[in-house]
Amino acid sequence: MSASDLDRLLKNIRACKLCADKPTGAPLPHEPRPVIQAARSARLCICGQAPGTRVHQTGIPFNDPSGDRLRDWMGIDREAFYDADRLAIVPMGFCFPGQDARGGDLPPRRECRAAWHDGVFDALPNLELILVIGQYAKAYHLPDLKKASLTETVRTGSDILNSSRRPRVLPLPHPSWRNNTWLKRNPWFESDILPILRSEVAALMQSV
Repeated sequence: MSASDLDRLLKNIRACKLCADKPTGAPLPHEPRPVIQAARSARLCICGQAPGTRVHQTGIPFNDPSGDRLRDWMGIDREAFYDADRLAIVPMGFCFPGQDARGGDLPPRRECRAAWHDGVFDALPNLELILVIGQYAKAYHLPDLKKASLTETVRTGSDILNSSRRPRVLPLPHPSWRNNTWLKRNPWFESDILPILRSEVAALMQSV
């Protein structure tokens, strides 16, 4: 797929209204606003869950406290983070899915994965590493580990990273404040996994 083909694909994704017009289950409860960042030259990709309320309002991926924490984990600033030529951001759901009765975000919409994801990753030939955030991204990028818990998967991140998978994959917990308790209970993430993450990111974010 050429650069112009990717541009056309991204244009179609950003105009997508499948979850409102032809939904799988209940329709999206608000106007769709797909959020994605990608370029053929990107060597690194972040694959998370779906935009939250602030990202939905601004149209900028990870433009919230979770993004601040993620950038800190990665050891990069906002300028580098939003450089599509070097870093792609492809969430499992491109639109904010809405909230449940308790105020938590609903799961990513299934329409996105079915309609777009295989094509997007086929259009990114230079990817060397995908940072997989959360269980829905894990299910797509690490289907052979579906029986393993997210904690177990993150803990064995070094082994997963050095396996035969191409692009390589490094699983991460979600950087949301909702995971503060998890982070406190699992100090090995900061001591063992973050140095690996920062080293990989520094190597891949060199100028293209």
